[in-house]
Amino acid sequence: MIDRRHAILGSLAAGLSVGVAAQTRPPATGGPPTPGLADPSETIDLWPAGAPGMPATPLIETVDERSKDPQLTDRAVHGISRPRLVVFRPAIPNGSAVLVTPGGGYRWVVIDKEGYEIGRWLAARGWTVFVLFYRLPGDGWAAGPDVALADAQRAMRLIRSRARDYGVLPERVAAMGSSAGGHVCGDLATRFAASTYAPVDAADRLSARPDIAAPIYAVQSMSLPLAHPGSRELLIGKAAPPALERRHSTAANVSSATPPCFLVHAEDDPTVPVDNTLEFRAALKRAGVAVETHLFTHGGHGFGIRRAAGKPAEAWPALFAAWAQSQGLG
Repeated sequence: MIDRRHAILGSLAAGLSVGVAAQTRPPATGGPPTPGLADPSETIDLWPAGAPGMPATPLIETVDERSKDPQLTDRAVHGISRPRLVVFRPAIPNGSAVLVTPGGGYRWVVIDKEGYEIGRWLAARGWTVFVLFYRLPGDGWAAGPDVALADAQRAMRLIRSRARDYGVLPERVAAMGSSAGGHVCGDLATRFAASTYAPVDAADRLSARPDIAAPIYAVQSMSLPLAHPGSRELLIGKAAPPALERRHSTAANVSSATPPCFLVHAEDDPTVPVDNTLEFRAALKRAGVAVETHLFTHGGHGFGIRRAAGKPAEAWPALFAAWAQSQGLG
């Protein structure tokens, strides 16, 4: 049953096996596609025998359409039990790929504003883009707070294992994430080698380290008062001890092996304080990791591409593309 406001895509039973020939499709819109903005149809399921550590209660993948404009979708997906990559192929590949992790406060995954729109922009400039539908930590997965990181690690390894199929060089794979998806991105950049799941195939012998990372207005700290309360509660719980906070605070996990980073934030962000980015930047500088930082006076939170239009923050995608090129990507 699919309608404009609440599309239920089906109950996904525990342990359901997904084969290569039957990849899970992206969620459908509730209305006609916008001209020139058709959704991609190519997907890659991350786990060939089903995602590990399934919750006791089967999840129902649900799409909430939050937009009031029939020509502009704003979908939020939750109940994800078939984590997957949605692929945006460029007309002429430039040899670089990017894994995009949309935000959503770990409550859901905001696929249009912080996923598909970025995917279309980058693909138009030659990037092969993989938008990640990752599992959410509040859904009861065995991996707990590491469940989204596990999906991001697996995604990076699959992208590298299939690089030749997409005209991508395996040493030119970036990661980009916004808001809570920026935490997934920062977690991947700092904890790419963490053991979060048992290897399932040859792809898991490859590195999960992104070659560059771009956390955009990102949730970074899990320590109050700096932490975004909703993301913190869903990731590690309200009563999380300091050791657990530190384990999932990106600045605490920066090392010399962390890839070069591109950071963007608005000074007037009322949801995720800009000090999240400043703390992460300071840790990168201490570790000797190359970092480029762009702070905008106005912009608020969650501006993506659409809400940055007409503001100075509108420049951030082009700034990222230029910086990535200076790092040998794009």
